[in-house]
Amino acid sequence: MKVHNLALAAFATLNILAAPAVATDSAYQSPYKLQYTIPLEKLLAPDAVGRRSSVEGESSTPYRSWYSARVKARFGAWGPEPARFPAPFESLDKADQDWLRQRLAAVGEKLIGLAYQHHHIPDWDPPADWPWKEVSCGHQSKGLDCSNFTGWLYNYGLGIKLRTDVHKQAAAESVENPAGEGELAITRIDSNGNYQELTKKLKTGDLLYIKNKSGEISHVIMWLGPIGQSPDGTPLIMDCTGSSHHDCNGTTIPSGVHIRPFDKDSWYFKSFSHAHRIINP
Repeated sequence: MKVHNLALAAFATLNILAAPAVATDSAYQSPYKLQYTIPLEKLLAPDAVGRRSSVEGESSTPYRSWYSARVKARFGAWGPEPARFPAPFESLDKADQDWLRQRLAAVGEKLIGLAYQHHHIPDWDPPADWPWKEVSCGHQSKGLDCSNFTGWLYNYGLGIKLRTDVHKQAAAESVENPAGEGELAITRIDSNGNYQELTKKLKTGDLLYIKNKSGEISHVIMWLGPIGQSPDGTPLIMDCTGSSHHDCNGTTIPSGVHIRPFDKDSWYFKSFSHAHRIINP
């Protein structure tokens, strides 16, 4: 097995990635690691070719028009829409399940440190005078919000296009098969309030939907499972959020894309609604 530190710089040496978005807080040192059972270069191999190989390929809107008056009028603060990425496999049924799940985490790890912004694609970086949906960082920057982040993981990672409105994403019962005709059924996972039972059910890549104080779904996170390594053994998730969480050292985790703990007393568990499993055996 290979252990990879959570640092964007580690990926630059692979020479197969588009330029990563700027980290929100480069001083933060996470105690968490990802331990893959598949070589990272195999997980990230699809990113070396085609639309995935450049920042310009992130949107179906031509790069030269990202900051045009037309895009401003049509998309406003959200910026250009994401491209529809092709499936990086010939048949989902024949694809290695471990590769599919671990690829999602590897794609997410490339974005660790990305700011929380209400944007469709990670590298869209609007000027200061562009329409802006205010977030905690206090300024325009590259970034994604929670459901655009999970949508990006599945779209860029596996060619599976999810709805990026968190309510519609959470309500979906199927998704279009990226490698053939028809739909892929989504398995819904509910909880009876038992933390141990829930954490045993979940698999790497599952999406967990979280409710706000009003009981409405307002957030989505991705389960890391056994590849997420925590010094204290707490299960880990990856998400993009503007709220403050603390790691196992008691340090505040910056807003944006980071690995965070899913402990019994966390908002994530106490406000858990349900989970979606898109990669089914």
